[in-house]
Amino acid sequence: MCLCMNTSRGNNMVGTVNKLINWLLEQNKDKQYEVKEYSEKRGLKANAYYWELVNQLANILRISKEELHFLLLQRYGQSEIVSVLATIDVEPYFKYYAEAGESVLNGKTFKHYKVYKGSSEMSRKEMSILIDGLVSECKEANIETKTPAEINSLLESWDKK
Repeated sequence: MCLCMNTSRGNNMVGTVNKLINWLLEQNKDKQYEVKEYSEKRGLKANAYYWELVNQLANILRISKEELHFLLLQRYGQSEIVSVLATIDVEPYFKYYAEAGESVLNGKTFKHYKVYKGSSEMSRKEMSILIDGLVSECKEANIETKTPAEINSLLESWDKK
């Protein structure tokens, strides 16, 4: 397991558990540190390619790129069902969601929403699935796409910190 730690100076340190513990033991005991499991972030090249294709396909479909992005998240993205009191406006809390039903429990009405993970929050594998779905739809619309090897290369170029 590899961990990433944000120091009080804002610097990130990545290393094994033993390496981080030893480093922490050498530090000022009054400072605070945040430790979390390290995960690779999606590279900017993959993100740029995704939005390039979204723009091309949205133009052909004559819809906004934001509308197409949400459709792609619904088709190929990750989601969870969230239930909240019907009186609560969820728009300030969720960026990508769709109403999935309503129920009454103990005399209170709840609305159920399917909430989609945004592409900026996706893991490398999740983003790969999203791009694969987009590429498939672009091919159906006769939009030229990169080869599978080129796309894989974009996904391989993740920022490693």
